Order: sequence, then structure tokens, then C-alpha cells
Amino acid sequence: MSKFIASATIRASHEMVTRAEELLNKTIAEKGEDLEFEFPDTAFQLPMINAMTGYQIKTLGQMKEGIRFAKELLTEEPLDESWKPYLGEALDAGMATLFAQEIWLALRYIAGLEPVKDDDLGITYNGFITDTIQRNLGIQLVDGTMPGFAAIIGPAPSDEIAEKIVKELQEKNILIFLSGANAEGNSVTKQLVRRGVQLGWDTRIVPLGPDTEHTLYALNWAIRAALIFGGLKAGNFKEILKYTKDRVFAFALGLGGLDELKWATGAGAINMGFPAICDTDVPVIHPTGVCTYEEVDKELDPDKIVQKAIEVRGLKITVEKPPIPVSYGPAFEGERIRKDDTFIEFGGQRTPAFEWVRMRELDEIEDNKVTIIGTDWEKRFEAGGKMPLGIVIDVAGRKMQKDFEAVIERKIHHNLNEAQGIWHMGQRDINWMRISNNAKKDGFTLKHMGDIQNAMFHNRFKSIVDKVQVTLYVDEEDVLKVQEDARAAYKERDMRLGNLTDDSVDTFYSCLLCQSFAPSHTCVITPERLGLCGAYNWLDGKAAYEIDPTGGNQPIPKGEVLDESKGRWSGVDEYILKSTGGAVETMNAYTIMDNPMTSCGCFEVICAILPEANGVMLVNRGFADMTPIGMKFSTLAGTVGGGLQTPGFMGIGRNFVTSKKFLYGDGGLRRIVWMTKALKEGLKDSFNAMAAKNGVPDLLDKIADETIATDSEKLVEFLTSVGHPALEMEPML
Repeated sequence: MSKFIASATIRASHEMVTRAEELLNKTIAEKGEDLEFEFPDTAFQLPMINAMTGYQIKTLGQMKEGIRFAKELLTEEPLDESWKPYLGEALDAGMATLFAQEIWLALRYIAGLEPVKDDDLGITYNGFITDTIQRNLGIQLVDGTMPGFAAIIGPAPSDEIAEKIVKELQEKNILIFLSGANAEGNSVTKQLVRRGVQLGWDTRIVPLGPDTEHTLYALNWAIRAALIFGGLKAGNFKEILKYTKDRVFAFALGLGGLDELKWATGAGAINMGFPAICDTDVPVIHPTGVCTYEEVDKELDPDKIVQKAIEVRGLKITVEKPPIPVSYGPAFEGERIRKDDTFIEFGGQRTPAFEWVRMRELDEIEDNKVTIIGTDWEKRFEAGGKMPLGIVIDVAGRKMQKDFEAVIERKIHHNLNEAQGIWHMGQRDINWMRISNNAKKDGFTLKHMGDIQNAMFHNRFKSIVDKVQVTLYVDEEDVLKVQEDARAAYKERDMRLGNLTDDSVDTFYSCLLCQSFAPSHTCVITPERLGLCGAYNWLDGKAAYEIDPTGGNQPIPKGEVLDESKGRWSGVDEYILKSTGGAVETMNAYTIMDNPMTSCGCFEVICAILPEANGVMLVNRGFADMTPIGMKFSTLAGTVGGGLQTPGFMGIGRNFVTSKKFLYGDGGLRRIVWMTKALKEGLKDSFNAMAAKNGVPDLLDKIADETIATDSEKLVEFLTSVGHPALEMEPML
């Protein structure tokens, strides 16, 4: 790194530390040293300082220690060419900048200035990224649908170029964080708002804040991946920085030139292994130990800067796009199409509609054929408004199985939603679709809905699907008639799948996708226990193995039954030992108390023992309040994630709660004494049905939630008053 840049970095770092210290002293004078603070919905207080030093900052007084850490990293002299790759004995000014920015932003939260609200733009910036959001997106980060993230700092040369850069990143499925502005106050956020681009997590374009300092929120997101998914301990900075470099695929796009603060912030990011690619004539900084690629590079052509960034960071991206006239990719899946923006819609109780995947023989269908059956359908489509729509997709293949129909059918939703300007929700005969005015203007037609399914089923199920044929029905009489056949097929399929049990199969399936983040974790998926992220069931694993025999879902022969009650098999133990590199030796599928299954961090629900109540509590991801165990979800998650195997704590998929194998070795549903109100309402019907089968039809009414008790004493009082069965069961401990 040149001495000029090093000097600029050090000057900016000194200034940032001074600003943070002055604001801290002012805040302490107003509120006192004992004022407690942590960023919202996180178990890591101030995550950057916590991760790098192991020090937990919970009060204003303790923030003084954070300032001291930052000052110790600073030097008065410019750094020479040997820019240090890790903190070690002499930490660099870039990391000091991040420490100071974190304290400065925390103090702004205390003052009510974060997240920033911009009335002129009509938006509120995201601010700090919560642990819940990080876990919600965990599965997309590990399964390849979100191959990396980009932090865009500063404005593009024009509004049009800003939109083009962002759309290209979206098409490549990259998560985008926005921050920073130029000296005139222009920013890429403002440029996108002026262009009418939808911002937010749904479209994967997240404005963090208007200043360069807000880039820290993106780096906080990255550093927590090592703590949440990697299971690394705070303070183990060398391993944490190695983790972010090797497993968190991030880069920055520095648009509109770099001032001293941007250089200092970028220097901190370089420590984490994240390069910056700029659209101005900056000095190229070559690898110095942290990265195996350029740490700072440039690309003056805006048409090439995204591809340059991908090449520099070494991302492997394969974009599958059907032959349609609109952009395509998972980033458009969350796009909202409001009523006023709608050209035409189907279903949603407005018109009859359904979607159905049928298995056929190879000689029964014509590959890639799209047929639209209906009178004057072209005129009716061109007029817009509302139309009936029945989607029948026939698939055939040498490895196709009847059980795969449901797996393939669920992908209709994703296939359609990933087209820009197309919106889809629901499935089977409760689906609802909209085509936007802009998509119609770009040339999207009804036939393209079939083209999407043909192309994407071939791409996503190429090993089991050899032919795909789509038939679209648009006359109400035809839709209603074929819909009856579809409903009969749904019913027959449900009965067939309902008979699948752990005892009826001799093979389970693993899910190794999360090992890219949590190397010591392996998910074991059985017919009666879905993956803890909730996204994969046993049929998904079976289909995925047929599609890619060397992929992340592998068969696990059950082997000999070692413990029927707890759910332990010799074949599973052998597989777990090998797949975790010896980190986990054995696993029980049906108990929380004895070698429960490990978790990565993407779990939907945490199950935790409450010894005082002789039962367990269930708290779902996104619940931010206190629980009877004395910890919030974000704190509890630290005992469960990162491949840890902790008796009494377990991450699960929410639908496992209503499986007859849930805590089978511990007493089943009767052990649940507390669960969040949201879970009770969401699982009500299936829970009551399973409780009735277990002889406790009124169990849900005897389970407390946050409206009844949030501490163990009140919980036990309630359980006693209603006669909860857990109080009469064998002790769990």
C-alpha cells in the first residue's frame, strides 16, 4: 500500500476516533456511564469490537474501552509497503476506524438518530442488520442462491448507470448494501429512488445509511457470520478474519471517487478479505497477505465494473435465464406489484386458477411445447384485467418418480417470481399471479409463463427431467373441469406422502449445504423430521440426490437401530462422524437431552429445556422479547448454532413441532410448556390434531406464551393452575 494512501488512512482514522470519543464523552455527561445499550436484536452487543477483542460492551462506560482499543491500533507514522494481514502485534488504522465507527453509530442510536429517516426521499434507511435477518437469509447464502454481497459506496456517474449496475448485480443474485455519498450529497440510494427502483430486503437492495460510516453495518453483518454460523469464539480474531475471507464472499464498489474516510473504511474491510473496485483512477493495491486477489482495483467502464468485481473476488456465478424479455433472478422474487401497477392478474379468489405437475411417459409429451387453450385468449390477454388460468405441466424422464411431482410443483412459485414484473404466491388451487404494466410494455406475454417453466425445470431438474410440456387453460369452463382432476391428484399425493415414516424407509438424507458456513454441522433429514431451516424435507433430499449425486444432499443408510426411542442408528452415527471430520460422534433425532442434532444457525425455532417446569419452550426466529429461560432468541442462538451439540438446546424446523417424532424420546408434545403466541397461532390446526392423537386435545390451551409469562416463576404458577401434564411426567434432568 502506498505511503500516500496509508497516510490518508491514518489521518482519517485519527479523526474518526476523535469524533467518536468526543460524542461518547458528551453522551456520558448527559446520560451517565451506566446507561446500557446494544444494537437491536443481536447477541453480540457491538459486534465488530466484540468479535475482534472478545470484549463485551454493554454500557456507555465500557465504550471507553472500545475507544482505547481503537487508539492502540493507531500509529503516528505512515505505514510502509508491508500492510499487515491480521491484527497481531500492531493492528492497522483501518480496524481502528471500524471500532470508532461502531461506537459512533451506537451513540447515534442512543440519541434516536439511527436508523436515518429521509423525508425528502420518502424512505427510512435500514440501519443495523439484525441477527434475525442474518439467520433468515442464511440458507440462501449457503445454498448458492445468494453467492455473495456487494457494498456500493458513493454515487454512479448518472442515475441510469446506477440502475444498470444494480440490476446487473440483481441478475447475478448478489445482495446489495448501499451507503455513502459524494461531497455534493449525491448517493446511489438517491439515484435509485429517482429511477423508481424498489429498495429493501425483498429486492435485495438494502440502503444502510447516507454516510460512509454506515458501511460499518455491512461489515458487522459479515463479521457475525463467523460467530453465528462458524461457531468461532469472540476474540479469536485471526480465525474470524480468515473465516470472513474464505467464506463470506463480499466486495465493495467505490463509486465517484474515494476520500480519506472511504480509504480508512476500506482498509478495515481489507483486513476482512474484502476488495474494493473503483470507477475512478485510483492506485491498484496488490495482494499483501490478506487476499489472494487485488485489494483495491479499478474499472473505469461502468459496463464492465460488476464483472471486474466478480473476477477480482473470485466468485463463481452461473446465471440461468429463460428466453423472456424481462430480467430474471432470485433478487426479483420479492418484488411487489401493487394493484395500480398490475396489467393482468389470475387467481387469488378473483378468478379460478390452479397449477399442477403431472408425471408422464417420454413418448406422451413434446419437449418445450407451450399450448394455450381458450377462445379469443390473445384479445382477452391484451385487454388486461383478470383471467382464469390453469397451469398443467407434464414432465417425463428416465429417473423421474411419482414422489417428485410435489417437489417440482413447488418450484413453479420460484420460477415465476424470479421474472422481473411477475408476481406469484400460493400453490395448487389457491395460487395468485400478477403481470405488471412494465413487464407487458417490455413484451412479456402469456406464452412466456410457459417458456419460464420449460427452461427452469430443465435447468433445475436436469438429471430427472428429460422433457417438459406446458398447457395453459384460460376459459373458465376448462379451468374448473381440469381443476377437479388436479384436486383428485393432490389428495392422492397427500395420502401417499402421509404414509412416509422414519420406520418405513431404510435411507435418510443429509444436508451439507450449511457446511460452507458451519463445518462441524450436518443436518439429518428424515420423513418425519425436516431440515432445521424448514426449507428441505426428505423428498427434497431424495430428489436433490437424483439431480446431483455429488451434491449437498447425500443418502444415509440407517443401519442398525441403536435406540428406537431416542432415534439413533448405526449408519447415521457412521455418516455423522465422517461428514463432520470427527467433530460429532453420534446423534439422536428424537431427544433434546442426549446428543441432539447440531445446528448451523439457520434454524426456524429454538427448543430449550426449562428445568423448573419439567418441560421445554419453543421460541421462533424473529421473536425479540424475553423468554422464561432469561434469554432472548439472539442470545439463546449462541448456545445452539455453529455446529455445537448442547444437551437441552436444539434448533429445529417449525413443522417438526407437529411431527409424532417430536421429542419422542422425552415424552413428545406433552413436554411443551411455553411457546410464542405467533407459533401457537401458526401451528394451531396441525398442533391440535396431533395433540388429540396423543390424548391431550386441550394441550395448546395449557401452554403459556409471552402474554401469560416471561419468567419461570409465573410460568410454573400458570402450569400448575391449568394442570399441565409435564408437571406429572418423569423429570427431564
